[in-house]
Amino acid sequence: MQPTQDVQSPTTNSLIHDVRNPLNRISMQAEMVKLVLENDMPREKAIAALDKILVACQDSSAALQKLAEHARTDETS
Repeated sequence: MQPTQDVQSPTTNSLIHDVRNPLNRISMQAEMVKLVLENDMPREKAIAALDKILVACQDSSAALQKLAEHARTDETS
């Protein structure tokens, strides 16, 4: 019996989690930058948070690539 398209496989759920995780990190670090700017905190804290945002963007891009590859594999199966 084949699963319906409405039901996501465990792999798909894992891949979605892998995309969502860096997006959450981006949000948290953006909040940190906002706090630094609002409270006149050391500039280095903002730079460190921005570096983490850039890494999280790269992680998100890689996770989306995996998701796209998974989708292509599912289409050919």
